[in-house]
Amino acid sequence: MPVSVTPVPAIRRGRPHRKENARQAHIAPLDGLRGLAVLAVLLFHAGHLPGGFLGVDLFFVLSGFLITSLLLGEIGRTGGIALGAFWARRARRLLPALALVGVATLLLAWAFATSSVLGFALQDAPWVAAQAVNWHFVAERIGYWNASETRLFAHLWSIGVEWQFYLVWPLAVLAAGRGRAGHARVALLAAAGALASLGLMAVHANAIDTTRAYEGTDTRAFALLLGALVATRPVRALLARVPCAVADGVSAVLLCGIVAAWALTPGQNAPGLFQGGLFAHSAVSALLVALLAGHPDGRPGRLAGSAVPRSLGEVSYGLYLWHWPVFLLVPADLLGGGWARTALVVGASLVAAWVTKALIEDPVRYRARWARGRTGLVVLVAAVVAAAGVWSGIPRPRPGQGVVDVERLTGG
Repeated sequence: MPVSVTPVPAIRRGRPHRKENARQAHIAPLDGLRGLAVLAVLLFHAGHLPGGFLGVDLFFVLSGFLITSLLLGEIGRTGGIALGAFWARRARRLLPALALVGVATLLLAWAFATSSVLGFALQDAPWVAAQAVNWHFVAERIGYWNASETRLFAHLWSIGVEWQFYLVWPLAVLAAGRGRAGHARVALLAAAGALASLGLMAVHANAIDTTRAYEGTDTRAFALLLGALVATRPVRALLARVPCAVADGVSAVLLCGIVAAWALTPGQNAPGLFQGGLFAHSAVSALLVALLAGHPDGRPGRLAGSAVPRSLGEVSYGLYLWHWPVFLLVPADLLGGGWARTALVVGASLVAAWVTKALIEDPVRYRARWARGRTGLVVLVAAVVAAAGVWSGIPRPRPGQGVVDVERLTGG
């Protein structure tokens, strides 16, 4: 979701790497995978793709892969990791769009939502700001599967998981990743952590409420860590020995298998989902990511990196942030429901995502004049004050208070 596709040098047998653009160019197939993943999540929430929630695991794998590639690359160039700079980049990438969507969601809920939905949004918002909303949902037993339709921020549990990973994993990579055996140590650490995470999920798998297993950072870390594992040199060197034709064939099978899993997995009741099913999906996703990063020019890479999925991938973070509040706030019976309503909601979410990217994400991320230096600090303080003011200023709903009187607003 939030991780930009920063390059990992492609593995091309018999051809030199293009070093001059290696650090700036995007890997199109990985952008495309992000686009496919966010589309799967959108169709799942719209009720059209029963296993589309698995797209979140693909997001996690991509995040683990790309972040670990960045961290190990920095160690290789400088011998260390500038942790402050890394966390600042993550903050610039994640927080501005999240703050905008959060404030807009609260204002829209105040205008159009029921009192219960508004009340829950106001209750959840501080946890979103603290990047810990997943643990809030776990503590309150707010089930992702049966209670999320009353929570406008229900989808942000995954952003919390990723942010917590970004806080901890760089420290582990810094400790283990230096020296000639650094990549091997990081690979062992990632593999051991993934297996431990799988064990924790199995421990919580049989609970009546699966929120702990599904939204816990420790129980979902295996997807991020499997992505980290395939970013290390030992794994990449092993995959480099695979002939291009074989790699392309395996990638095609894996890509088709992932899409089939999204279509056929019947939600949380899928047999073995929490006993290894999610882990298997993440492992397959990690292998696919590594193969496409190493062989981006094969047919599967060109398909995944084609115009539509890649374009979706470029706005995937904003699209993910916006889609769920839009789904909940647009009346369920609008346009008769079904695909017509889905098209409207997805279209509105896309427009909001593109606007957010153009006006907020890119200027902050690439340090536009107003987003750096003293001006940037003033803008940051003003944004924090404005967000806090909106949250504190919205009247708390009274029990039994309903939606806004539309006739009164329109003068009817």
